[in-house]
Amino acid sequence: MNAKNTLFIIADEHTRRYSGCYGDPVVKTPFLDKIAAEGVTFTKAYTPSPTCVAARACLATGEWLHQNEYFSSVEAYDMTRPSWGHHLIDKGHEVVSVGKLGYLRAGPGNGFTREFLPIHNLNELGWVRGLLRNPLSFPEPNVEVVEFANHVGVGETDYTKYDRVVSETACAWLRQAAQREHDKPWTLFVSLTSPHYPLICPQEFWDLYDDDEVGTAHRGPDIEIHPLMQELRKFYNYDDHFDADLARKARRAYFGLCSFTDYLVGNLLTTLELAGLKDDTRVIYTSDHGEMLGSHGLWTKFQMYEDSVAIPMLMSGPDIPQGVTCDTPVSLIDLYPTLIEAAGEPLNEREENLDGVSLFRIIEGEKPERFVLSEYHDGGVSTGIFMLLNGPWKYIYYPGFRPQLFNHETDPNEDVDLAEDPNFANALAECENALRSMLDPEKVNARALEKQAAIIEKLGGYDAINNMEQSDIFIEVEALYVNNAELRTPCDLLVASEAIVPE
Repeated sequence: MNAKNTLFIIADEHTRRYSGCYGDPVVKTPFLDKIAAEGVTFTKAYTPSPTCVAARACLATGEWLHQNEYFSSVEAYDMTRPSWGHHLIDKGHEVVSVGKLGYLRAGPGNGFTREFLPIHNLNELGWVRGLLRNPLSFPEPNVEVVEFANHVGVGETDYTKYDRVVSETACAWLRQAAQREHDKPWTLFVSLTSPHYPLICPQEFWDLYDDDEVGTAHRGPDIEIHPLMQELRKFYNYDDHFDADLARKARRAYFGLCSFTDYLVGNLLTTLELAGLKDDTRVIYTSDHGEMLGSHGLWTKFQMYEDSVAIPMLMSGPDIPQGVTCDTPVSLIDLYPTLIEAAGEPLNEREENLDGVSLFRIIEGEKPERFVLSEYHDGGVSTGIFMLLNGPWKYIYYPGFRPQLFNHETDPNEDVDLAEDPNFANALAECENALRSMLDPEKVNARALEKQAAIIEKLGGYDAINNMEQSDIFIEVEALYVNNAELRTPCDLLVASEAIVPE
């Protein structure tokens, strides 16, 4: 594989299926469709955890959650484990980030030679209420839930303002990079917060849709809900605050934010081409996790349903076949070896033993001898959740509770839980054996709760945490960077980018 530059773009909360290139007939994503047409579309890409901070820690380290133990939104990546960026920097490559990182703190040890406009955990804490899982504490009222439903519609938010600045800064960096000599290929990591809620999108992207065409979410049959799902629904009771009209507006806003995200990606692609860098640069697009958007009566992430854990994964550029789809299951952890190989570097001995497999090798037909896994050890559930993909089966294991089993080939909407059907006992047993070949779920669950109990004690206990002011940590940090002129302008990089009007 020839060594080339990499433009790595990651969105926040972009569900795989809400893109034109993944077959959605309504959502308009012409620039993502362009990446797909010029490269490879991975049809079965998944997050290692359906929550921002944990997923990004797995992306950084190339490890599953039970391996790196960044279990929750509070336990953010803290530089103590090597990242793909550290490897490339050690080999003399320039590795630059622009936008949200979701790490513990800013610093030269994060695996970037320079961080522009970074977002990290507020006060090095994050969402501490999510730690209160054993016993599970239900907030009354749940401020985050109420705020979610109260912020739906048209307009600019700190998120969209921030993302515009991130896009402008990244475009400016690309233009300057084209004027400089580089001894080795560079990697530019551009991290957008959109289409993450609040579900408020700029007017021009709202106007791309109408209320009738956005449709309604799939609700599923009225079947018994798993006891852990009952906990999640009670904790994250978003749906209690939505009627049909508000749900339709929320879908329209989310679709608009997907198009807004695509527009920002388009700015980057256009700048790359105008700067003369396209022939020497590969492009990767993905997301940290998805968004339920009312499906099964659920909102945001935290679930193991497809809309929460299924993510887009697109790759184009030199040496990448054009217009190809790849059905091999992949994960964010596969980007660790991919980024190193893209820069022309070999993996070291430790990295060779990671479960991640370079997407270049997967494109060439290699079938990884591993299963794709996702884990959740955060707020709203008293025990951990483990999801494993095994052929057509999605297996979900809850320590101390009965599992779930879905067949994606016959039941893509995941309406029929087959775990207690004796006709599928063999498939259930095979999936459990596969999971236990990777980890001991009881031990991992106990370890996560043990680590979190120590943090709770350090913070003063349940009462102290419940009395802390709870807010959206990322909105506060984004407001800081958008509204502070000094922070908004990183050295001399930020210049006005050429406007690209969406069609």
